[in-house]
Amino acid sequence: MPELSHRRRRLVLAICCMSLLIVSLDNTVLNVALPSMQKDLHASLAGMQWTIDAYTLVLAALLMLAGSTADRVGRRKVFIAGLVVFTVGSVLCSLAPNLESLVAFRMIQAVGGSMLNPVAMSIITNTFTDPRERARAIGVWGAVVGISMAAGPLIGGLLVDSVGWRSIFWVNLPVGLAALLLTLRYVPESRAPKARRPDPVGQLLVIALLGSLTYAIIEAPESGTEKILVFGGIALAALAALLWYEPRRDEPLIDLRFFRSAPFSGATVVAVSAFAGLGGFLFLSTLYLQNVRGLSALDAGLWMLPMAAMTFVCAPLSGRLVGSRGPRLSLLVAGTAMTLSGVLFAAFEAETANVTLVIGYVLFGLGFGFVNAPITNTAVSGMPRAQAGVAAAVASTSRQIGQTLGVAVIGAVLASGVGSSSYEDAFVSAARPAWWIITACGFMVLVMGALTSGRWAVRSAERTARRLESPEVKESAGVT
Repeated sequence: MPELSHRRRRLVLAICCMSLLIVSLDNTVLNVALPSMQKDLHASLAGMQWTIDAYTLVLAALLMLAGSTADRVGRRKVFIAGLVVFTVGSVLCSLAPNLESLVAFRMIQAVGGSMLNPVAMSIITNTFTDPRERARAIGVWGAVVGISMAAGPLIGGLLVDSVGWRSIFWVNLPVGLAALLLTLRYVPESRAPKARRPDPVGQLLVIALLGSLTYAIIEAPESGTEKILVFGGIALAALAALLWYEPRRDEPLIDLRFFRSAPFSGATVVAVSAFAGLGGFLFLSTLYLQNVRGLSALDAGLWMLPMAAMTFVCAPLSGRLVGSRGPRLSLLVAGTAMTLSGVLFAAFEAETANVTLVIGYVLFGLGFGFVNAPITNTAVSGMPRAQAGVAAAVASTSRQIGQTLGVAVIGAVLASGVGSSSYEDAFVSAARPAWWIITACGFMVLVMGALTSGRWAVRSAERTARRLESPEVKESAGVT
């Protein structure tokens, strides 16, 4: 890709951030609309989980395929296709007549979304070649998540209360169309010198693993033991087959050699943990504010605004901090804040008092704001630029896997605790184990941040990069 002017680089960053905005906004807007959708579609708690997890599950399963495909056929082409499919999927979601149709159309949205985030990050990585400038760009990228968290509950609440839950999908149309037109005009084409071939067997194994695992978790409270054991067994078999098959391919879907880098492996664990905490946190908060406190969708969005505002403020600060001092401090701050927030809810029932509820939201928003930039920067900075799409896709996949598992596990724990009781009577006590799980997610961010961001970890990343750039590895990876 040719070297772009400073103004053109910033414009490319803005266009890529627009794609992140609609994908992230879709999740936060949807969370606020869950109670209204549940009533209108007569859905169970598991049905609400599927409206979220059907999207994140397909996204997680296809991200690496999208990243490698973009490296091979052209990142701009795949990015444009993603914008078109995502926008069409949004229109279909707004027209869904029942829960089953909505879940299916959410999966179509996810197919488009899988072509946006990792490809956009790959475009950014190849546009901003200076490490400091790239870290700042990733900080801006992370701030967009904060914007979506801030705008999503407010926009969603306003639309749900005034027009209805179907209108939340209309938000994607103007942004998606604008991003499409700007991409056609300003984003240059780029691809890897020689990208890897497709890996259909690896792709099918990933789909089998994630799909069966998610189904087993979500349906556990209502399905029989035999069905859970069957799908759990499928997940274990798919994982074992994936670990056996992928290292034997010259051009695997998941390059397990990346995980020899301690920072890369740490970033993957941090991504899963942080986004599992986020998925569970938003799911519990939305149900509590609307179904227990009886707030409207807009009022619930206003209550969640402190969390979103902290994410918006802290994300670019974290990007600058990563650029100047490395990822360690950002990860320690993130892990500490997220852990403290979880403890407030798990041990002190923070949701039952207004002051502690706001403090818990502020702490979680602060932690989540600091965690995004070090994840992305660590995932792509130590890898060859020719494989930027795949490395970014692994990081994005880890986020989506985390969010999928977070909603699935937290929802299953909540459903088991509530049982046949009413939300108002049983929610706080039923949610306590779920809050401890979210606390554990924050503590994992803290521990992995401390363990995988030291000097030995940097040396591990350098050794891995040298192996990946050696002639024999380049040849096997299809890089020239």
